[in-house]
Amino acid sequence: MLAVTYVLYQALNLYWWVVVASAVLSWLYAFNIVNPGNPFVDSIGRFLWQLTEPVYRRIRRVLPDLGGIDLSPLVVLFGIMFLQYLIVYYINPAIMQAGV
Repeated sequence: MLAVTYVLYQALNLYWWVVVASAVLSWLYAFNIVNPGNPFVDSIGRFLWQLTEPVYRRIRRVLPDLGGIDLSPLVVLFGIMFLQYLIVYYINPAIMQAGV
């Protein structure tokens, strides 16, 4: 059972980096540092968008519109941190104590 929580923890960790990469790439687009017309950059951007947009969309429905500021990546990162905290400090010790 600990293996399942380890895999879940690592999947959350991987998604954390996907969200960070998506945010950094959006800043690079906004400040015109990378060219979105470049096919390689465009393919990376589309890939990251497809991974993050379904989660962001659900959060944006709840968050108020703040104009040009998108807080959904920050909410996702805090959510991931919270889930990882639960896994490390509550779920894993409970599994170890139960002997499963």
